[in-house]
Amino acid sequence: MFVLVNYEFSTDDHKKAVCYLLEQYGFEKILNDSYESHSIKENNLSKLKMDIDRITDSYDKIKFYQFPVEETLVITTLKDKKWRRAKIIV
Repeated sequence: MFVLVNYEFSTDDHKKAVCYLLEQYGFEKILNDSYESHSIKENNLSKLKMDIDRITDSYDKIKFYQFPVEETLVITTLKDKKWRRAKIIV
């Protein structure tokens, strides 16, 4: 599955910790505030999101763009310490 991650953090400590975590999961930095992976498995992505939950606070924002998930594009957003998921029919 292809996953693109964009983020905005309230502190540099949160940014450093999440960036380190993304690299541990095999993501590659492509822009200043973006990482991508071409081969992450769904179960590893779920673990990554749980790890990110432990690091972040309610001021941090993260978006995951995942494709394909059941033949659709899925956008998962962390905002105000809540994950929200939207499916985009392609």
